[in-house]
Amino acid sequence: MIGAPKGVRLQVGLFGRAIAGKSSLLNLIAGQDVSITSPVAGTTTDVVEKAMELLPLGPVLWLDTAGLDDRTALGERRRERARRAFRRCDAALLVLEPEVWTSEEDEFCRDCAAEGVPVAFVVNKADLRAPSEGFLKDLRRRGRWVLAVSSLDASGRDVFLRRLKEVLGEAAPEAGFQPPALLAGLLGAGGLAVFVIPIDKEAPKGRVILPQVQCLREALDAGALTLTTRETELAAALRELRRAPDLVVCDSQAVLEVAGTVPEAVPLTTFSILFARAKG
Repeated sequence: MIGAPKGVRLQVGLFGRAIAGKSSLLNLIAGQDVSITSPVAGTTTDVVEKAMELLPLGPVLWLDTAGLDDRTALGERRRERARRAFRRCDAALLVLEPEVWTSEEDEFCRDCAAEGVPVAFVVNKADLRAPSEGFLKDLRRRGRWVLAVSSLDASGRDVFLRRLKEVLGEAAPEAGFQPPALLAGLLGAGGLAVFVIPIDKEAPKGRVILPQVQCLREALDAGALTLTTRETELAAALRELRRAPDLVVCDSQAVLEVAGTVPEAVPLTTFSILFARAKG
């Protein structure tokens, strides 16, 4: 699922004031240096994206944004890009420094409430200054999810990730973790589908593309029967079947050839059309 497109990933934004440690937190989550970090405010000038698999949730796209309080010459443009990233988010992490809450955080929380975006508070830099119980209590009053971490302490990564996955599982809509249903209403238990997948110079070496994999998995989950073949063997494959398939799905580039082989009474579509249908 590392190659999953952005549209089928849960998108989680990292927001906060400059030098709150958003980029360091992303590096901790990813377990590698994704974003450049610096004690100088304004290091992150554009939205940095990092795609990764977060088991058992599935594919996630992390969005590291510029500081909410960026007042540099390019600050307004940076904040506008951060706002565009915010509108894509299924959930938001508001990264905080211990004992620091300003009007920037207030405004961001109001935006989250207005847009219906769940937000979790992540108190960073716990190695430099442990957040007081009063500060944590105030955060819990403001929101449901509060985490504390030192993004520079790799030894605490596993514990933090376990808690973060729990929070995202509670906060983000369930649909955000699942690929769009491609065969909904088209194939059920006991049904029979034929998937026609051309293998030519355009096909990826050693694998099939995501919509084809998703269709096969959905058919298996539904308890349906499947037959996968190339367009060159389709006629022979259909002759081997004891009954006509309930659905034939093919690649767009082979649709004319496949349409000439499949009986008119058998529903025929393409992987591209199914994907467009699922995404609305």
